Amino acid sequence: MLREVIERELSFKAVRSSGAGGQNVNKVSTKVVLSWDCMNSQGITEEERTLLLERLKNRFTKEGVLVLDADNTRSQIKNKAIVIERFFQLLSIGLHIEKERRETKTPRRVIQKRKENKQQNSLKKALRKRVL
Repeated sequence: MLREVIERELSFKAVRSSGAGGQNVNKVSTKVVLSWDCMNSQGITEEERTLLLERLKNRFTKEGVLVLDADNTRSQIKNKAIVIERFFQLLSIGLHIEKERRETKTPRRVIQKRKENKQQNSLKKALRKRVL
């Protein structure tokens, strides 16, 4: 994944935000909508593209466009930075490949300790019995 190439492919649109802001909200477009066309991106390989489309399929449109928005703050610049950061976090989650777990054998000492514990409990309960 080439971050610089992908950053150039991002397109932004500023729209009016809802919520707090008083009269400011009626005249300033602070909400930032990011869209990225995954299908035509030069910043990712074909394998990465299929991986993203599979793992994040509920985030993409039918055309393969990822749309994110941010209206957390009253500043358009801050919202743009927030949405870019969120976008790259989402990409890293979608492209993360977990290591395969190797099965390991239970250590001999652990098995031995468990057996000793069982024996101690057995003895404790045997001593509770009434002597005839």
